[in-house]
Amino acid sequence: MDLAFTPEEQQFREDIRAWVREHLPADIAHKVHNALRLSRDDMQRWAKILGSRGWLGFGWPKEFGGPGWTAVQKHLFEEECALAGAPRIVPFGPVMVAPVIMAFGNAEQQQRFLPGIASGEVWWSQGYSEPGSGSDLASVKTRAERVGDKYIVNGQKTWTTLGQYGEWIFCLVRTSTEGKPQTGISFLLIDMASPGVTVRPIKLLDGECEVNEVWFDNVEVPAENLIGEENKGWNYAKYLLAHERTNIADVNRTKRELERLKRIAKAEGVWEDQRFRDQIALLEVDVVALEMMVLRVLSAEKSGKQSLDIAGLLKIRGSEIQQRYAELMMLAAGPYSLPYIFEAMEAGWQGDAAQGLSEFPGGNLANAPLASTYFNLRKTTIYGGSNEVQRNIVAQTVLG
Repeated sequence: MDLAFTPEEQQFREDIRAWVREHLPADIAHKVHNALRLSRDDMQRWAKILGSRGWLGFGWPKEFGGPGWTAVQKHLFEEECALAGAPRIVPFGPVMVAPVIMAFGNAEQQQRFLPGIASGEVWWSQGYSEPGSGSDLASVKTRAERVGDKYIVNGQKTWTTLGQYGEWIFCLVRTSTEGKPQTGISFLLIDMASPGVTVRPIKLLDGECEVNEVWFDNVEVPAENLIGEENKGWNYAKYLLAHERTNIADVNRTKRELERLKRIAKAEGVWEDQRFRDQIALLEVDVVALEMMVLRVLSAEKSGKQSLDIAGLLKIRGSEIQQRYAELMMLAAGPYSLPYIFEAMEAGWQGDAAQGLSEFPGGNLANAPLASTYFNLRKTTIYGGSNEVQRNIVAQTVLG
């Protein structure tokens, strides 16, 4: 098993690094490196820059307008973008629904939806979770009733990430109650501007509205927006979730955040504490091990071997590592990680005269996002399939 990159792959890395350095807006990179608040415009501006180069769908084959990169090239592209301070690509369009449309959609659907995803012009949302239907997605209750050439959709989705920005949403809907729960689910694409769609942001502990409730009240959806066959949506959902779980692992962003952890430790004077450095070293070993797991999969694909389906494993380890670096950042800053000033998360904040603050408590503005990040990352072991459930799946798959 060869985990080394070839000279051609190293040159590819250099080319990507140079392009990203030239085209990534400095204000966006500053926000990402310092975990400051990203606006919709920030995220979509970078998406459109990638789209103009044909790289927003960096994992797509050439036949659908993608670059047709190898698995190794895709890994290197993601790594260079992350280390440069590029925002994560909002995955719901190019990483999640697009592969489903490619694999199971018809030619008309591919021509209709894929160009808008590839360019970054159309913002997609994910409609999976419902109240009472999270890890047990087969229990979804949102109903789609076929009436002539359209479906009438009624129900509720929840925890819809960035749904307040969504223009289209892909949904799991129940089209039959006969047989097993999985057999009555369909995969439907819904225009969020349709009458009867209501988005209600959910304000979280940090004051942000990252997630939403989405309500459907007699929403009319053309039957032509059904992906694949009616009542076969469970198969398409599982196909999509493999992409989501691999995306959650996000080893490249973790490598960037590891360097941020070291900067905070040095600024707060705990870098010289041998026991604290030991904790950083242990984390770094686990990050390297996670990367090696990714590279093993890439090596298997390069040699034409069938790689083990480890999306669940990557999700488990990646999400736990993200929580650990957030906790270590909090420990490094000590009591100065605790104050939460909503406005300090904006780039350029210089204090609040009304509150008598000329600077962030402790004098280090880099500590402003730490509490928010820590609490936000508690979600990573839950969404995309909770880690407890994933461990059971991995045990069944690997151990039999």
